[in-house]
Amino acid sequence: MSEIRTIDSEAAMIAFGAEVAADLAAGDVVALVGQLGAGKTHFTKGVVSGLGGDPEAVTSPTFTLVHEYVAGCRLPVFHFDFYRMDEPGEVLGIGWEDYLDEAEGVLLVEWADKFPGLLPTGTKWFRFSLLESGARRVERHPEDGKVS
Repeated sequence: MSEIRTIDSEAAMIAFGAEVAADLAAGDVVALVGQLGAGKTHFTKGVVSGLGGDPEAVTSPTFTLVHEYVAGCRLPVFHFDFYRMDEPGEVLGIGWEDYLDEAEGVLLVEWADKFPGLLPTGTKWFRFSLLESGARRVERHPEDGKVS
């Protein structure tokens, strides 16, 4: 069963990410799906904050493809963005499998629905949507509850 939340501010999205972080463990993969501006990066700020890191250090990795947040975090956070990638080989080319194999931290993946076959069993899926009111809707799917 999926869980749905309506989130009405950036601060509330960050707080939700921090709440999710409390349940994350080394090796967890979190798939973030949704259009531009739907809240994926603010959610990531919350996860980093919830793990003890600096949320202000978090930016979208659209052009760098992966950011690593380690300072102060109880678990390192590896923040990926598949938006600009066109084929699975590009994801593999940035060391995706190495990050999965090391499993010492949490992998957060924006635009994960572009290459769902590369995500492991047990991935936690979140779909972010913009509402007409300006609020965000976040649907949390059970593990392996891939969203399209």
